[in-house]
Amino acid sequence: MTKLSVNINKFATLRNSRGGNNPDVIEAALNCERFGAQGITVHPRPDERHIRYDDVRALKNVISTELNIEGNPKEKKFVDLVLEVKPAQVTLVPDALGQLTSNHGWDTILHKDYLIDIIAAFKSNGIRTSIFVDADVKMIEGAKLTGADRIELYTETYANHFLNNKEEAIIPFIIAAKKATELEIGINAGHDLSLENLPYFKQQISGLLEVSIGHALVCDALYYGLENVVQLYLRALK
Repeated sequence: MTKLSVNINKFATLRNSRGGNNPDVIEAALNCERFGAQGITVHPRPDERHIRYDDVRALKNVISTELNIEGNPKEKKFVDLVLEVKPAQVTLVPDALGQLTSNHGWDTILHKDYLIDIIAAFKSNGIRTSIFVDADVKMIEGAKLTGADRIELYTETYANHFLNNKEEAIIPFIIAAKKATELEIGINAGHDLSLENLPYFKQQISGLLEVSIGHALVCDALYYGLENVVQLYLRALK
C-alpha cells in the first residue's frame, strides 16, 4: 500500500498569520496520525514563514509515524536541523531562498558531486534520502548515481494537465517510474496531488511507496473536516 504523508505546512501558515498557537500544528500532526496518516511531512524554510525549526524538533518527540523533512541542503541551517532531529526521511528540494513553493526538481547530473557528498552525510546518520526530481529519465539515472534511496516525482505538470488529458499527462510519470524500478530506487511523489487526480496517478504508477500531500488536503479539510479528508485520501490510495 502507498503511504500517505501529510504535509502540515499550511496549518503553520494559518497559525503564523494571527500569532499565538491556533491552530496548534503539533496537535494537527497527531490528529492526522490518529486518523490514519502513515507519515508527517514538513518543509521548514530559512524565514520560518510557516513551519518553524522548533516545530520540527517538537514533532520529532511526539509523532509515532515517519517524519519526512523537506528542504534545500545547501542551507546549512537546514542540514544542521536534519542531522540534529534525524527524521526517518529527508527529501532534498532545490528551492531558492524566498521561493513561494517548490517548482522544479534537481538537475542530478549538474549537481551530482554535491548530492553524493550530502546524501552520504545523511545516510551515515541513518536517515533515508529522497531527491525531488522532474519526470525525466536522465534525472532519475543521475539520482541513482548519487546514492539516494528514493526519488520524489514532482507532479505539478501531471496535475495541471489532468483535466484536459489525463492519459497524456501521466505518460512521462509512467516512464519515469519504470526507470526508477529498473534502477531499484524507491518512488515517492508529491505536489498538487488531490482527491481528484490521486486515484488515477496511483493506478498508473506501479511501485509508488509514498505520496506527500499538504495544500489540497488542508483545503479539503476546511470543507469536509480533517478526519474525513484523511480517510478519503487513504481510500484514494487503495
